[in-house]
This record gives sequence, structure tokens and C-alpha cells, in this order.
Amino acid sequence: MFLQSLPLVFVLIGLTLYVVLAGADFGAGFWQLFSGRGADSEAVREHAHHSMGPVWEANHVWLIFVLTVLWTSYPRAFESIASTLSVALFVAALGIIFRGAAYAFRAGAGSGREAGVIDTIFSLSSILTPFALGAAVGGIATDRVPVGNAAGHLFSSWLNPTSIFIGLLSVVSCAYLAAVYLAADSARDSHPEIEQAFRVRALGAGVAAGALALAGIFVVKADSHRLFHALLSGGALVAVIVSFLAGVATLVLLYGRRYEPSRYCAAVAVAAVVAGWALSRWPTILPDLTIRQAAAGHDTLVWVVASVVGGGVILFPSLGFLFRLTLTGRFSAAESPPSEPAAGRLPDVRPRLLTRLAIACLIAGFLLLNIADADWEHAVGLLLLLAFVLLGFRVIIFPALGEQPPTPAD
Repeated sequence: MFLQSLPLVFVLIGLTLYVVLAGADFGAGFWQLFSGRGADSEAVREHAHHSMGPVWEANHVWLIFVLTVLWTSYPRAFESIASTLSVALFVAALGIIFRGAAYAFRAGAGSGREAGVIDTIFSLSSILTPFALGAAVGGIATDRVPVGNAAGHLFSSWLNPTSIFIGLLSVVSCAYLAAVYLAADSARDSHPEIEQAFRVRALGAGVAAGALALAGIFVVKADSHRLFHALLSGGALVAVIVSFLAGVATLVLLYGRRYEPSRYCAAVAVAAVVAGWALSRWPTILPDLTIRQAAAGHDTLVWVVASVVGGGVILFPSLGFLFRLTLTGRFSAAESPPSEPAAGRLPDVRPRLLTRLAIACLIAGFLLLNIADADWEHAVGLLLLLAFVLLGFRVIIFPALGEQPPTPAD
């Protein structure tokens, strides 16, 4: 059961990262549309637009990851979801395409009117996509996606009270995340006017998201009594409580202008919602389809796990370095003084020794996942593969992050 569940855990982690990271990008488009009028509104729109530049394409890696792992590891569930929810997923895909095209075309706008039209398309796409994806999740959560090829209704499966509520909550949550992140970025770049504008928006969006979530309890209770009770019991209830507490903490931190911790609390609040949805259904994926029944063969699952861990060696260090540069303002147009070397450095260890240990962990972990049958042996194999990733970080990435860029000549 451990090996059969592990790819689904990867899917949920990828979905959470997509919601937290790409969701903020969608929210930035929301604020471009609702930036208001006046002299400050243009600055708000420009800040929301440029904040996505370094990371918006990288954030969509997680959607590709989720789809690939899901259809490889649980083909029967993927077939049912993709066919019944094909309209909702098609709408979301159109939104992603139009959004990406509008973002690219904006740089070539020949007039203010053209830029305005492009911004409107970008913003509407940024609202449409999270709504459609959230509505699709609502269809799964309310058991409106039966097992089989297009066995469910193409429209009522995602256009129902709970799905519409989750779609709206997705849009508001994206706006909430974006406002928190953009307020933190504005404070870091010393733009007090923009900081205050997004601080107010973040507080308002946080209150709106909380109010919508509370109202949604009655919607879910009336539309899907089973989901309502599942969310208020077991691990799902714990996730709901964590989301509530993290949301309150975010508002308190925002009010006190402590932007960096508020960024992480906001991410936890939204991530806990995804966790609550998953825990409310565990161990089933679709009605009468458990994880064990939906899982692919043993060899396929082993190769999926090995591929995810192996790909993580390349992906996570690269994304970590990208976000480190972004969050420290290294992509900002304003020049900043070179940072001081870190006070504490990791002790020097022979690279060859770490490389050998990493290879040994890779081989042992792969063999345990592929040959062993017991769940505890699979767990040890996974830990060895994770140790391989950590050792790879130490050998390749940490020394690079510790190097200071050369000081430019006066």
C-alpha cells in the first residue's frame, strides 16, 4: 500500500505547489484588472505584471508534473477525470494559453489602448483558469466523477453549487496569495505607496476568503452531505483548523507589516485547504475506486518514484536557486549593495566522499523499491533516495550558493 500511495502523495505535493506558486501568478492578473483608477493604479498594475517575470513559466512545471504522474500511476482514475471533466479542463487550458500569449504580447503593445486590451485578456484568463480548475476539483470532491470513460455529465459534474463555490474560493485565494506576496516584494524594494496598496488588498482579500469559506460550509452541507461530514472529521478537520489558524496569523502579521512571515503563513493556509480535500477522500480517489484499485503495476510505480526522485535532483536545486534570486531582489532593476558572506558556512567535506555516498544511497534505494516487497523496506528505500537528493544538494548547489559574485569595477 505504501508504494501504491506514494505517487499520489507526489501528485498532492505538486498540486499544492501549483496552487501556492502559480496561484499567486493568477492572483496578480486579478489585481491588474481590479487595480482601480488614478495615478497609483498604473504603478500597481506594473508591479503586478513585472513580479511574475522570473517565475511564471517555472510555476507551471507543477501542473505538468501532476498530470504526468497521475496518468502514469493511476491511469484508470486519470481516464475518468479527464473525460468527465473534459469541458472544465479545456476551459482551464484555454485560459492558460490566452494568459501566456497576452503576457508575451504585452511587451510589443504599440499604444496604451493595445496594452489595455492585452491586460484585460490577461486578467480575465487569470480569473477563468483557477475558477475552472477549482470547479473540476469540486466535481471530484462531490463524487460527480464516476469511474469510466465519460461516465459522468460533461457540465453538471463541474457546474453545481459546491463546484461553483470551490471555483470562486480558488479565485479569491489566488488574489489573497498574490496580494500578500506583492506587498512583501514592494516592502523589500522600498516602494511604500505600492506596499500600502497591496497591504490593504491583502487584508481585504484575506477577510473575503475567510467569509467565503464560512459561507461555503452551508453550501457544501446542502449539496454534498457526505463531503461536509468528511471535512469535519479525522485528518481533514485538522487541516481545516490549520488553514483557519494560518489565515488568522497571516492577517495579524500583515497588520503589523511583517511581510516575510506572512508570505509563508498565507501559503500554509491555502496548502492546508488542499490537504483537507485530499484527507477527506483518502483512501479513495473516485467513488468505489480506491488507491490500491487504481494504481498501476509494481514496476511502473517503482520507475515513477525513481524518476520523480531523480528529476528532483535537477528540478529542486534549480527552482530553489531561481526563487532565492527572486525573493532577495536580485532580479530587481534597482541596484543593491553586494550581500555579506554568510556568517556560518557548512563544514568542508570531501566532494568525492559525498559523491560516493550519494551514489550508494541511489543504488540501495532503487534496489529496495524494486526488489523488496514489505512496506517498511519500501519506506527505507524512499528515505535512501531522499538522502541521495540531499547529498546532491550539498555537493552541487550549496557551494554555488556560497560563492559571492565579483564586485564590479568602479
